[in-house]
Amino acid sequence: MRVLVAPDKFKGTLSAAEAAAAMAQGVLRVYPDAQVRLLPVADGGEGTLEAALAAGAEQRTERVRGPLDKDVNASWALLERPGRRTAVIEIARACGLLLVEPSVQTALAAHSYGSGQLIAAALEAGASEIVLGLGGSAMTDGGSGALRALGLKVYDDGGAEVPLGGAALLSARWAEDSRLDARLQSTVLRIAADVDSPLTGPEGAAQLFGAQKGADATARNLLDEALRHWADLLEDVTGSAVDVPGAGAAGGYPAAFLAFTNARLQRGFDLVAELVGLDEALAAADLVITGEGALDGQSLRGKAPLGVVERAQAHGVPAVVVAGSITLPLQELAGRGVAAAVSVLDVARTPQEAFARPAEYLALATQQALEGA
Repeated sequence: MRVLVAPDKFKGTLSAAEAAAAMAQGVLRVYPDAQVRLLPVADGGEGTLEAALAAGAEQRTERVRGPLDKDVNASWALLERPGRRTAVIEIARACGLLLVEPSVQTALAAHSYGSGQLIAAALEAGASEIVLGLGGSAMTDGGSGALRALGLKVYDDGGAEVPLGGAALLSARWAEDSRLDARLQSTVLRIAADVDSPLTGPEGAAQLFGAQKGADATARNLLDEALRHWADLLEDVTGSAVDVPGAGAAGGYPAAFLAFTNARLQRGFDLVAELVGLDEALAAADLVITGEGALDGQSLRGKAPLGVVERAQAHGVPAVVVAGSITLPLQELAGRGVAAAVSVLDVARTPQEAFARPAEYLALATQQALEGA
């Protein structure tokens, strides 16, 4: 029996790698002689770097400018493959929400400059391809900070450089790219978006995600106006329309890249699956086990576990799902190809115990799922 264990993170309790290790314990209780392979996955947001490291990438760390100007240590990864050197960058490592205390002030001022410094480090390391994992960002600056770290200049009416941050984009009148790092044009830039939100409007970066970054209604309206202005400026300068599905991810981060580079947006899970070699691993498996913290309606929108199940079906491999909680109907999961599904809350005596000993109960839930499959 060859079992592939490919979960996403169990947010707030276990990383994807820790979840995979706990699931493997449950597998071996049922199939003691099984060959178990651990392959953590992600949906292109948080956990993308961890998935790359588990797939054999080398971790590197840079000192960069944080979202509110205080320097931070930010890790990224370099994955060597035949004919390709791929850098994997989770932008939240340099400009993430965990690096700030969310407030109206931080929501307006936060920027993505540090992530641009990570991209510069990847270019210096000879990366021919850069994967940018979005999610968990503190800023709503339309990617302007990141490209400014790479040489873009943004000016106001008086010819002075505009300050960093989302709100400051309202004073931008021109963007000049003659000093933009030329290596960007010969580098494959792949942006892993885990949402399909546009840049602006009710479902856009500011209105949909601004509150979690500390922005009140007034600040969200201001940031949305700033992003509209930025989109218009980018189209005037480059001719590129950037208010497209997915451009609202991570505070509108893709916008500047879509205007000034050859970057392309991709569904986050598909990109990570390719990065870690999921299809090759499934081709060598007799069974796959996947899961995440909460299997709910959001899981239907490109999240990793059901992506694993979909690919497993294509390979004719049975799939079992184990999650922290499951609110999707079991009939719907069965219709999507799930052979068995158990939640940690099904086996823990109380939710408090489940959170106190997540690995222990995840192993037990995995065991029970396999025994009932």
